[in-house]
Amino acid sequence: MTVSVIEQAKIQAQVLVPLIKTLQAELGEARANALVRKALGDLYRGFGEAFWKAKNESNLGKAVSSAFKTYARDDALAYDVIEQTADAFAFDVTRCAYAEFYKALGEPELGFLLICTADFATADGFGPDVRLTRTQTIMQGASHCDFRYRRDGGGSQ
Repeated sequence: MTVSVIEQAKIQAQVLVPLIKTLQAELGEARANALVRKALGDLYRGFGEAFWKAKNESNLGKAVSSAFKTYARDDALAYDVIEQTADAFAFDVTRCAYAEFYKALGEPELGFLLICTADFATADGFGPDVRLTRTQTIMQGASHCDFRYRRDGGGSQ
């Protein structure tokens, strides 16, 4: 049995939250957060690349929908699909256990840093023609997260 992503995030937070708070105290918040973004960005970009290669799916909607189900496992997310085509996958997250967890810790800013910013790095790993836009997150106090994945140019890979 594999550990769900939400459970992994909770386990990782036990180490990462105190580590980042110490880095912020020593280096300043901006510098510490930039280092965390870089380190985790490289990691998540690699995850995206590995997923995309293993999935070997030219239909963007199918591929991203499949990836997203992994993050939603164990009732971690509730979401509404807005559009799913060969060149797009758009959805709104309406409930987020990741945000609930970090808000309960009193650390929604670190939740955004550790969880939400990973979305863009992972999408970068899907290839140079895949773009993610998101204008708001539950983690930052919005009513929902608006994920919009699109393939530039509208053609298949």
